[in-house]
Amino acid sequence: MLTRLLLGRCLSALATALIPTTLTLAVLRVTGDGAAVGIVLASELIPLLVFLPIGGVLADRLRPGRVVLLADLTRCLTQAVMAVELLLGLNRLLDLALLSAVAGAAIAFGSPAVPRLVVAVVPAPDRLRVNARIGVVTSLSAVAAPAIAGTIIVAAGPGWAAALTAALFACSAVTLGGVRAKGGTSPEVRRTSAFYASFREDLVHGWREVRRRPWFLACVVGHGVWHFVAGLFLTLGPVTAVQQLGGEASWMVIMQSGTVGMVLGVFAAPRLRIRRPLVAVQVGASCYLLPLVALAVPAPVAVLAGGYFVAMFGLGVLSPLWETVVAEEIPEGALGRVRSFDQLISFASRPFGLAVAAPLAGVTGVTALALIGGVLVAAANLAAIAASPPRTAGSPVEEPRRQGSGAA
Repeated sequence: MLTRLLLGRCLSALATALIPTTLTLAVLRVTGDGAAVGIVLASELIPLLVFLPIGGVLADRLRPGRVVLLADLTRCLTQAVMAVELLLGLNRLLDLALLSAVAGAAIAFGSPAVPRLVVAVVPAPDRLRVNARIGVVTSLSAVAAPAIAGTIIVAAGPGWAAALTAALFACSAVTLGGVRAKGGTSPEVRRTSAFYASFREDLVHGWREVRRRPWFLACVVGHGVWHFVAGLFLTLGPVTAVQQLGGEASWMVIMQSGTVGMVLGVFAAPRLRIRRPLVAVQVGASCYLLPLVALAVPAPVAVLAGGYFVAMFGLGVLSPLWETVVAEEIPEGALGRVRSFDQLISFASRPFGLAVAAPLAGVTGVTALALIGGVLVAAANLAAIAASPPRTAGSPVEEPRRQGSGAA
C-alpha cells in the first residue's frame, strides 16, 4: 500500500505541475493576451478557495481514498476534454476557463483528503520519512514539469500536453483509489459524521478544533505571511534581476539555487535530530527574510542566490515536518477540516502577493517593500514559536530514528 501511495502521489504531483505551463501557453496561442491567461488561471483559483472548506468536511466524512479517486478522475476528465478541444482547433477561451473552474473544484475536494489518506495508511513512526519522500517528488515535479510541457507544446502542440496530463491523472486515480486504509474509517470519523449532520455544524466543529490549538493557528498565519511574501519576491525578483543583475540568466540561476535548496532540505528533514519540530518549522519559514534583504540592496547574484537557497532549504525542512506534526496533533476525525483551513490561507495568500506586488512597489519602492516583507515573514513565524506546545518536542522526529527508519 505504501508503494501505491507514493506512486500515486508522484503521478498526481507531476500532472498538477504540468497544468500551469500548458494552460498559459495554450491561452497565449489562442489569444496572445496576458490578461486572458490571468482570467483562466483565476477561474481555477476561485472555486478552489470557495470549496476548500466543504472539501475538508467530505474528507472527514468519507473514505479518503474514494475522495482522492473522484477528484483525480474529475481532473482527468477536464484535461481530456481540454486536449480534445485543443487538438480539434476549437480554441474557445470560455471552455478553457470553465474546465479550469471544474478542475479547481476537484482540487478543493481532493487536497484535504490526502493528509487523511497518509495518516490512514502510514504508521506514525514512518510518517516523517514518507512525507519527506512525497516532498521530494513534489519538488522535482515542479522543476521538471515546465520543461516537459514546454517541449511537448513546441513539438506537437498544447493539446498533446493536456492529453499527457489527463493520462497521468487517470493513472493516479487508479493507483490512489486502490489504496486501502487499515481498518477502514475510524470510529471517531463515524461518530463525527453521525453527530454533525449538517455541513455548517461540521465546519463550525472544524474551526473549533483549530481554535483549541493556538499553536496551529499561529503557525498557519505565519505560513500565510510566508506565501504572501513569496508572491512579492517572485514578482519583484525577476524584474530586479533583468534590470539590474545581468538579465534573465541571473534570475534562472537564483531560481535553480532555490530548487536545489528545497530538494536538499526535504532530504535532510528526516535525518536531522530535531527536538522541537515546530520550532524548526517556524525558523525554516522565517529564513525567507534572507533573499528579501538581498533583493532590497540589491546584492550581487551570488548573494541573492545564496539567500534564496537557504530560504528554500528552510521550506524543504518545513514541509515534511509540518505534515508530520499536524498528523500527530490533530485527531484523525477532524484532520480534513483542519487542513482545509490551512490550505485555504496558503492558496489565497500567494496569488494576493503576486497581484499587489507591483502596485505596492510603485508606492513604496522595491527596497522598502522587500525590507517590510522580510521583517513581516520573520516576525510572524518566529512569534508563533511562543505558542508551540512542548509536548510535540521530538515525538514525530525522534521516533523514526529509534525505530531505525530515519532515512528518506
